[in-house]
Amino acid sequence: MKTIITFGTYDLLHVGHIRLLSRARELGDRLVVGVSSDALNFSKKNKYPEFSQQERMEIISMIKGVDQVFLEESLELKGAYLKEYGADILVMGDDWEGKFDHLNSICQVVYLPRTPSISTTAIIEKTRG
Repeated sequence: MKTIITFGTYDLLHVGHIRLLSRARELGDRLVVGVSSDALNFSKKNKYPEFSQQERMEIISMIKGVDQVFLEESLELKGAYLKEYGADILVMGDDWEGKFDHLNSICQVVYLPRTPSISTTAIIEKTRG
C-alpha cells in the first residue's frame, strides 16, 4: 500500500484545494493530510485563517479520498510527520518547488501544478473589496 501525504492551510476551501487533493490521491492508496495549525499560519503569514484549525480539519476529513487528517504544528517537523505516517510520497503545490527536496531521503517528493488564477488570498480580497 502506497501512502501519500500532503500539507496545507485549506482555509476557504476552493476548487484548487480539491483538485490538488484528488491528484495527490491518484498517486497512491492512502491519502494523509496535514492541516496547518492556527499558530503555524500566523507565524508564516502574520495572520490567522478565517476558519479555526478544528473546523479546517473537519472539512478536509469529509472529502472523498482523504483517509486521515492531522494537525501540522511546525514546518521543521515535516520529516518527522513523513516517518510517523509512513509516507511513500510527499505532494506539495508547485509554489513550494525545491523547498522540500531535502526530504527525498525519506520519501519521493512531488510538486503538482496549482490551479491557475485561484487562491484563498484572492478570494478573501475579492469578498472584502
